[in-house]
Amino acid sequence: MSDIHDLIIIGAGPGGLAAATQAKKHGLDAVVLEKGGKIFQGIIDSYPRGKKVYPTVPKKSAEPFLVDYLKPSDEKLSVEEYVAQVEGEAGKLDLDIRFGEEFETVKENGNHLRVKTKKGRYDTRNVILAFGSNIPNDLGIYGEAKTVARRLESPEDYIGVHCLVIGGGNTAADVVASISKAKRAADDSTPVYWAHRRESFSVDKDVARDLGEEILLGGQIKVLQGAIPRIGEVDEDGMERLIIRAHGWPWGEVLVTQGYSFPMKDVIALIGTHGPEPIFKGLGLDQISCIGGVCKIGKEGSMPLILDGHFQTTKKGIYAIGGSICPVYVMRDGDGKMTETRHSNLIHTAVNDGVKTVEKIAMG
Repeated sequence: MSDIHDLIIIGAGPGGLAAATQAKKHGLDAVVLEKGGKIFQGIIDSYPRGKKVYPTVPKKSAEPFLVDYLKPSDEKLSVEEYVAQVEGEAGKLDLDIRFGEEFETVKENGNHLRVKTKKGRYDTRNVILAFGSNIPNDLGIYGEAKTVARRLESPEDYIGVHCLVIGGGNTAADVVASISKAKRAADDSTPVYWAHRRESFSVDKDVARDLGEEILLGGQIKVLQGAIPRIGEVDEDGMERLIIRAHGWPWGEVLVTQGYSFPMKDVIALIGTHGPEPIFKGLGLDQISCIGGVCKIGKEGSMPLILDGHFQTTKKGIYAIGGSICPVYVMRDGDGKMTETRHSNLIHTAVNDGVKTVEKIAMG
């Protein structure tokens, strides 16, 4: 085997495994580098325990999952069951996956690329960045307290406490339902508070159904609409706390507000994530700055990555797929025309990105 690999894949999530599987079919020497201790570590860390995984396909897409064993079952397996199923199938393929390899950088090294991790170096002809989009947005609060829980370790940790989940999307709804279910099973009457800075929440039908079932079964869920995190403080007992403003109404020239104070250890902030823009910048990959109305789809202030039609960045041999380029990237065609392109952060999307990218690499 050559000292220069055909392909290094950063991340053993859906996109990374799909790419590795397709590379195996083409006889390519491919290595997957994963910073965690097992495949799908990002999904394990971010999905609530017991959450159902759906084989969701992007709207208006008729394309099937291009790697069968990575398609979540129509039987709606839990995340643990889904990961175990994938581990079993991936194990049969004898993919070269190396764990505990935290990516640092990739640079040109003569006529090939050199990937550096905290453990070592890998020379390769091509690199696929498949590490997803898991950098949490900041709460933007004032004050001394800094620690805010970003994900759910275990629903049972919140039995007997008044906990707060912040966020109006699917992940927040999943976490609320999971904690409520654990409380209900333990005959715990303390509520789980669900706060969102807007008046309306936005969740998919599948998630809404699961949440609705939990409410009908007697789950203690208190919804706080228009709730804004305001201050992070350390109280007189040394407890880090978060104060949120839930309601406000004018009283003459005075604004009267109703607030809630929660220990930071009982707060789960699920307010979205942004792409690994600082990593892309450090690698010298070209991005578009969405400032001053330049972008029509991308969020103001974001930095979508520029890719060609095969997910190759502006540096030859470096590709980016899946969650790392969600929710928008800028596609550059052969004539140099730039087009903002929506990109769903779904398992289906990452899997099919991985397959298509390796097909391009295999073609040369």
